Amino acid sequence: MAAKPMFSAWLSRGGRWTTAALVLLGGVVLPGHAMPTIQHWQTPTGVRVYFVENHDLPMIDLSVEFPAGSAYDTPAQSGLASLTRHLMKLGAGGLSEDEIARRIADAGAQLSGRFDQDRGGWSLRTLSSEKELNQATDVLARILQQPEFPETALDRERARLLDALREADTKPDNLASRAFFAAVYAGHPYALRTSGEVDTLPLISRQDLVDFYRRHYNPERAVVSIVGDFSRQQAEEIAARLTDALPKNDSPAASLPPVPELKQALSKLIPHPATQSHILLGAPGMRRGDPDFFALFVGNHILGGGGFASRLTEEVREKRGLAYSAYSYFSPQLLEGPFQIGLQTQKEQTEQALEVVRATLRNFVAQGPMPSELDKAKQNIVGSFPLRIDNSRKIQEYVAMIGFYRLPLTYLEDFVTQVQKVTAQDIRSAFARRVHPDKLVTVVVGAPSGIK
Repeated sequence: MAAKPMFSAWLSRGGRWTTAALVLLGGVVLPGHAMPTIQHWQTPTGVRVYFVENHDLPMIDLSVEFPAGSAYDTPAQSGLASLTRHLMKLGAGGLSEDEIARRIADAGAQLSGRFDQDRGGWSLRTLSSEKELNQATDVLARILQQPEFPETALDRERARLLDALREADTKPDNLASRAFFAAVYAGHPYALRTSGEVDTLPLISRQDLVDFYRRHYNPERAVVSIVGDFSRQQAEEIAARLTDALPKNDSPAASLPPVPELKQALSKLIPHPATQSHILLGAPGMRRGDPDFFALFVGNHILGGGGFASRLTEEVREKRGLAYSAYSYFSPQLLEGPFQIGLQTQKEQTEQALEVVRATLRNFVAQGPMPSELDKAKQNIVGSFPLRIDNSRKIQEYVAMIGFYRLPLTYLEDFVTQVQKVTAQDIRSAFARRVHPDKLVTVVVGAPSGIK
């Protein structure tokens, strides 16, 4: 028998109605989407725990994350954070790599890593039945608290990664991304490649992995997020089981330096034999919890985040046929993540495409959206919002984000209301503060000579 939709079942079991439970869209009330209530506490060892109780399905989705992403590398050891997290599951607590994989499979569970510039950690999806739950969480507890970092696994994975990096460095999209981050975040840890470099990975030793783990995978830095078929008491027990034996570290938590503003425009033109030019433009954008978040989010949906309905696609593709698509996005992080515009075009059209993109951006920053654009964007965002949280895994990912970045526990509850409150003036003001068209990094891979 098919399971009932998650939130319909939630409501039938007495789920709490909130201000976002009734979404007014085009005069139609759409019921049935109560927001999950997030419980939060701190364990005696300092771990922050975020929990959503839901008994619709006998499943648990959880993650344990740390401020241990690539931004905590150094240029000389780029790739250390990623390699540390990856090798944690290749031997831990007396279990070999194969035994770890077999026990997870036998429990019917799914274990996956989470890693980016800010975060490093692990997520687990498992049945909530006692046998399967205990087996899956026992494996994760060993990975988190007793990683062994086998030398043979390090040698093998480093060689595999070096081969992958060498191949990636031949591809125009990878070259463009590397050059973009190096220019936008010059001298800042966000410029470091998350996977490391061909010349830095061979210098990383097993002891380096051990030291990084001990510095960053500590209870006072851990964030546990749990969603699913648990009681509060069970969630407390699991959080303790996964984190109580993490290594203690009395040194101050590592902090990241401020992201410097771009002082002037910068262009990077990289030759490549590809038939198309790969174009990226952008600058540092905003951080998580930024007061301009919703204005920039809604505004960017109109500019380039709304797919074929966006201005960039209209100007670049529909009117001129210069590219199949053009996009823009903000990627908020612990510090100012990137604002980026991207597209691909035939080499001989590169200069024209750049002129169109720059003119479209300048016009949007100066004038903001038209009323009809703003109305359509709000309808689209609000109408699609239930799909963002229509299963426990998606909810858990949001809960993990809320916990890690210390966002309000009512973030999901307030989302629709905040979107609906955004005005055209809010968007104009936010873009004027955060996006300066005359101070952007421009990267073109496969660039013809003579463009600027």
